[in-house]
Amino acid sequence: MSAFLIVLLVLVIVVVAVPIAIYNGLVGLRNRYKNAFAQIDVQLKRRHDLIPNLVETAKAFMTHERETLEAVIQARNQASQARQAAEANPSDPAAIQGLAQAESGLGGVLGRLFALSEGYPELRSNQNMLQLQEELTSTESKVAFSRQAYNDAVMHFNNKLEMFPSNLVARLFAFVPATLFEVADDRERESVKVQF
Repeated sequence: MSAFLIVLLVLVIVVVAVPIAIYNGLVGLRNRYKNAFAQIDVQLKRRHDLIPNLVETAKAFMTHERETLEAVIQARNQASQARQAAEANPSDPAAIQGLAQAESGLGGVLGRLFALSEGYPELRSNQNMLQLQEELTSTESKVAFSRQAYNDAVMHFNNKLEMFPSNLVARLFAFVPATLFEVADDRERESVKVQF
């Protein structure tokens, strides 16, 4: 009879311990992708903080480009709002997609600003503008690396949600798949070219 009790005890331990381990693993993976998003958030905030200085510097030289400068500020404000919404809930697919779209729009108007700045030799040689462009380029690289780390963490989490037996525990505790931070515009897939 003692062998039966030992087998029964082992079976109870397995039935209880395995779901607990799977649940804890899912929580760890969810926290990992949320932390990875926080790293993107830090870099995007830095990017958004640099843009008003860039516009102020450009404004002194580009008096006839008011529409473009206003479009940059408007896109920056939209991206900043989308970043805050995604920061509040990185598990919300709509917030992540909205952020990706807003960042894509911001990248487009910044590209237009840099293209227009080519027509202003004084602006291209301005030390403040050169420094801001260098900082922005560096930040863009950091955003790309952070986005890659986030997408890797999301993929690992989503894979765990779909695999057996963790998918049973995930359904039981209402875990939902995370959303990748994907490039919304094919132009963003191209290398950034900064010319002075």
